[in-house]
Amino acid sequence: MKIDSAPEDITASPQTPSQEISDTDNSNHIEAVIDTTESVKNSVSKQKTTVVFGTTFVTIFLAEIGDKTQLSTLLMSAESHEPWMVFIGSAVALITTSLLGVLVGSWMASKLAPKTIEIAAGMMLLIISFMLIGDVFLS
Repeated sequence: MKIDSAPEDITASPQTPSQEISDTDNSNHIEAVIDTTESVKNSVSKQKTTVVFGTTFVTIFLAEIGDKTQLSTLLMSAESHEPWMVFIGSAVALITTSLLGVLVGSWMASKLAPKTIEIAAGMMLLIISFMLIGDVFLS
């Protein structure tokens, strides 16, 4: 044994040629792991997208049932006798207001912390609620 070399492990069994891992097998294994990781990331991303879409749809759908927009659309359709034109006009208006909300919301998210936005939205809703309660009791 040389002084500058590490001691040999006498308990290890010698590897046969079939036990050795070649560079191509190793790179194939690494590629398989990378492919699996990417497919898991894509799956999680698709699930998150589906959840966000579903939550948004249900929330807006339930919020819009029976509100003044739906009642106005109902009256306009009955008066004009052109339900498809009323539908198209109201759909474009709702899409435009939703786009405006998304654009302003994403701009606010880039400038303010999420907690700050939550607190501000809560305070605005409280102020509006107190104003509506005041109108009911004062009129």
